[in-house]
Amino acid sequence: MIKFINETVDYLKDKGFENPEVGIILGTGLGQLINDVEIIKEVSYNHIPNFPTATVEFHKGKLIFGKLAGKKVIVMQGRFHLYEGYSLQDVTYPVRIMEKLGITTLLVSNAAGAINLNFKKGELMLIEDHINLQGGSPLAFKGVEALGERFTDMSAPYDATLNAAFKNSAKAHNITLHEGVYVSVVGPQLETRAEYRMLKLMGADAVGMSTVPEIIVANHLNLKVAAVSVLTDECDPDHLEPVDIAEIIAMAGKAEPHMVTLFKELIKSI
Repeated sequence: MIKFINETVDYLKDKGFENPEVGIILGTGLGQLINDVEIIKEVSYNHIPNFPTATVEFHKGKLIFGKLAGKKVIVMQGRFHLYEGYSLQDVTYPVRIMEKLGITTLLVSNAAGAINLNFKKGELMLIEDHINLQGGSPLAFKGVEALGERFTDMSAPYDATLNAAFKNSAKAHNITLHEGVYVSVVGPQLETRAEYRMLKLMGADAVGMSTVPEIIVANHLNLKVAAVSVLTDECDPDHLEPVDIAEIIAMAGKAEPHMVTLFKELIKSI
């Protein structure tokens, strides 16, 4: 993997990806942040050596380098998922690349279903902890110790200072920002009524199919991390209706301006 990482990093440096400070992973339906980035360089994933390629139709598949709120940033416009057939090492490979290029902070967004019924679709949830139900670890491979501590501590995977800044910004801009536990499952099928009940009993406030692998690797690399979910649907097992993916994408788009505001304000403060 080290050989692959070096090849990828050398390619991106040659393309002008120089000294980024912040990495940003944009989740489902959350592409508007790009409109606020002063783009310096952009490369399609399928042109980057050793990079996975996004196969989900609503994930763009570009790595973008530019300036946002006065900071140099790398933005992943489209991410990778286990349900696309990738390994956990594939899913998290871009985090390792961004760290090698120089980022010290990683900000992550995703679309998620609200298990906590006090949370409503269209609102945001700051992730304060997570539960990994993806059936594996992105650190479980031979030679991982060459890239960082094998037994990575996860007692506080989300940076308290970044989370406090998110909450302060939300308050200042009158944005509803819940705080809760995110559970990551494999997908791509949505959950059954019984599964929603189980996840609620486990202590989850929202459920999705991403984010946790990237957070684990970011902690492995000693990056500061924060993540926010856009709540796109309400997962009430007693009144469950068939899910409309188009409606989920539309709901993410509706809530996105608030997400953009929070990310921009946070990056200013870093």
